[in-house]
Amino acid sequence: MNIQLEKMKQKEEFERRKRTAEKKLREWMQKKREEERRERERKLSKEMAEKATKELEKMQLQEKAKVKYNEWLKKKRAEESEKRKKEKEKEKERQVELQEKRERAEKIFNEWLRNARNKPRPVLNSYGFSHGKSTGLYFYYTYAVT
Repeated sequence: MNIQLEKMKQKEEFERRKRTAEKKLREWMQKKREEERRERERKLSKEMAEKATKELEKMQLQEKAKVKYNEWLKKKRAEESEKRKKEKEKEKERQVELQEKRERAEKIFNEWLRNARNKPRPVLNSYGFSHGKSTGLYFYYTYAVT
C-alpha cells in the first residue's frame, strides 16, 4: 500500500509537473507569439515611416526642382526681355544715325547745289572752241586743208 501510495504520489507529482510544464510552455509560446507580433508591427511601422520619409524627401526634392526651374525660367525670360530691349535700342540708334546721315547728306547736297549755281561757268568761246567746234587757226586749217 505504501508503494502504491508512493507510486500515486509520484504519478500525481509527475502529472502536476507535466501540467506546470505545459502551462509554462503555453505561456512561453503565447509570449513568443506576442513578441513576434510586436516585432512585425515595429518593422511594419518602421517601413511605413521610412516610406513616408522617402516620399516626403521626394516631394521636397520635386518642389525644390520646381522652384529652381521657375527661377531659371524667370531669369531666362528676363534675359530675353533685356536682349530684345537692347536690340530695339540698337535699332533705334541705327535709325537715328541713318536719319542724321540722310540729313547731313541732304544738307551737303543743298549746299553744293547752292554753291554750284553761284559758281562761274566756263566760257564756251575760250581756248579756240565755240559751241563745241574748234575755232582756232591751227585746228581749222589742219582740218580744212586736208
